[in-house]
Amino acid sequence: MAPLSPTIKGMLWMVATGVLFTILNAIMKKVSEQLDPWVVGWLRYLLGAFVMLPWVLRHGLARARPSSHRVQLLRGLFHTAGLVLWFAALPVVTLAELTAIGFSVPLFICLGAVLFLGEHISATRWAAVLVGFGGVILVVQPWEGVGFSGVSLGGLLLLGSAPLFSGSFLMAKYLTRREPSDVIVLWQHAWVSLLFLPFALVVWTHPSLEQWLWLSLCGLLGAAGHYCTNRAFHVADISATQSIKFLDLVWAVLLGLAMFGTMPAGWTVIGGMVIMVSTLWLARRESRGT
Repeated sequence: MAPLSPTIKGMLWMVATGVLFTILNAIMKKVSEQLDPWVVGWLRYLLGAFVMLPWVLRHGLARARPSSHRVQLLRGLFHTAGLVLWFAALPVVTLAELTAIGFSVPLFICLGAVLFLGEHISATRWAAVLVGFGGVILVVQPWEGVGFSGVSLGGLLLLGSAPLFSGSFLMAKYLTRREPSDVIVLWQHAWVSLLFLPFALVVWTHPSLEQWLWLSLCGLLGAAGHYCTNRAFHVADISATQSIKFLDLVWAVLLGLAMFGTMPAGWTVIGGMVIMVSTLWLARRESRGT
């Protein structure tokens, strides 16, 4: 059996990322019904930092020091700013807006990969990303109802968060050329938890023991998800991994079916099939080197 190409390995790491973050988001949604979302978001990153700390320190303190403190800080600022806008938009946007605009991040990442990382994005990769995004639009159908009837403040906040998250991931790709993946994840969580702290303190409430257990699991899943993301960026072009992000919608549908018995609607099935086909097509093309 021929060894997997670096691109296929990167795509598989992103599949693992999607599964982990889908489970994470389901748990965070459950906990956010009991605690303020700002508190949940902050503790998720704080506990994630504690999860990564012993993993990084097992190789010694010197290895934990980043080679580029400025880039690590800048990435923390970008990611925190994106989170602030995302949380601010959350109460005032429709699910269609949240999903459709959120899935625009891969488009910004591909554009940034060309402008800032010097990556060459083939027509195949662009096609897979655009077709995958089209599958998302088929699922959420933003033209239905009043979701996109006008430019809302919440929609503008979400649009502002997308390039900020994209900038954070582009910097992560840059850092994978200099730092081990676990060190990148540790410093991301450390900076975000520090910068996000004031927003959590304003609405702080003490979690119960059960909530601490769920939040600890969130920290573990979040750290593991970001580690898989950075492993994907380490072995492959960032642009080659972006169409895989649209599979997150498929994992969410399957999780809803498994946990709640929620049967997907017709457009959800069609959109999911479009996403799956575009992803498998890209994987086949990349495995052939075309």
